[in-house]
Amino acid sequence: MQPQPSLTIKTRRLEHSAELLRVALLRQTGILPSRAYFAGSNHLATERRETPRMDMTWITARIALGGGIWNQENMAAVARTGVSHIIDMQIEFDDTPLAEPHGIEVLWNPTDDDFQSKPPELFQRGVDFALNALEDENARVFVHCAAGVHRAAMMSLAILCAQGWEIGDAMQTIMARRPVVDFADVYVESVERFLQQQVKAAD
Repeated sequence: MQPQPSLTIKTRRLEHSAELLRVALLRQTGILPSRAYFAGSNHLATERRETPRMDMTWITARIALGGGIWNQENMAAVARTGVSHIIDMQIEFDDTPLAEPHGIEVLWNPTDDDFQSKPPELFQRGVDFALNALEDENARVFVHCAAGVHRAAMMSLAILCAQGWEIGDAMQTIMARRPVVDFADVYVESVERFLQQQVKAAD
């Protein structure tokens, strides 16, 4: 019996996520540079979109999206870019101890990359943190998970939309600047529910 299409798609996504996490963990050791990370994901990244030794993509002038930081050397690289605030979507690792010596504020918003619906409260925490940070014109926000493919992407999408972007335009911009991003339908739907709740709260 052939597997159901939906199950096949979900299995492939999970396999893809596992491979990206494996590559991200290799990058943690310094064995694999940023170029190889993107090449391993069948995508190319231009030099101007990468921070040396750290997997970061600037979506706007003040919001970056990327993979895990993992160690002090990578955190120092993040600090050198002018990042003042981090939204850490990893359930696997809390950046707070690494960020403290650099005076970077961290919101640890642990999220499982399980392709399940996410509650509005998850997005509210990240959006409030980011918007409060960006009130300072010198602030820069880095949103990341382990591989910068699913969890950080959906949070970045919520932040851009909370700033007034149309969801389609925000998705296209994120994917154009970071092609490795994969917007799973269930995550986009979760962002849409969050935005609908915001609209109701404003009425």
